Amino acid sequence: MKKSRLLVSSIAAASLLTVSACVTDPNTGERKVSRTAIGGAGGLLAGALLGGLIGGKTGRIVGAGIGGVAGAAVGYTMDKQIKELKEKTEGTGVDVTTTDDGKAILVNLPDGVTFDVASYTLKPEFRATLAQVAQSMNEYPNSLIDVYGHTDSTGSDAYNQTLSENRARTVANYLISQGVSAARIRSQGFGETLPVASNDTEAGRMKNRRVEIKIVPVTQEDVAAARAG
Repeated sequence: MKKSRLLVSSIAAASLLTVSACVTDPNTGERKVSRTAIGGAGGLLAGALLGGLIGGKTGRIVGAGIGGVAGAAVGYTMDKQIKELKEKTEGTGVDVTTTDDGKAILVNLPDGVTFDVASYTLKPEFRATLAQVAQSMNEYPNSLIDVYGHTDSTGSDAYNQTLSENRARTVANYLISQGVSAARIRSQGFGETLPVASNDTEAGRMKNRRVEIKIVPVTQEDVAAARAG
């Protein structure tokens, strides 16, 4: 059974999936069970860290110095940002959905469009699209951002882990270069441990090779609680 130091999805999500790896939650240090693809079974839940943020939420809110969205306006603000992101990225292969039970936005960057095979250099032709994503983040500053790198199962665990980390870091750095506050962003690689499709087919492997950007809105209540804590 493969071992990894990476976080897994929630227990609810894991109950839908086959068990293939033991991982460590970076927020709590607890050992948990990872999820893997169920071959050919209807697509898995998107979003690597369901309900969590790299490094935890409280310290990041304080460090980012953001004011937060009024609680009653969070849903409206998210819907508006999702609509605008979809418009900005239409026809590029980028997929914009919700995750964490509708509490966060997930922007899925497809492998073939974002990077060449085995590369972590951002394709020049994709930079304009990613710049549009960064613009949205600047227009909606009251959020924290996680960038997750994923690979398929081709190659060694160590190689895939390093590639996923480098790709996530490349995307995070590009967002920062476009004016998004570095204090809002964290990145992490998951290697091959969190597939969303079967690695037994090329179509499945293509889906697994991805970078996900999770945008987590921060409310004024979140900010008050973080400062009080």
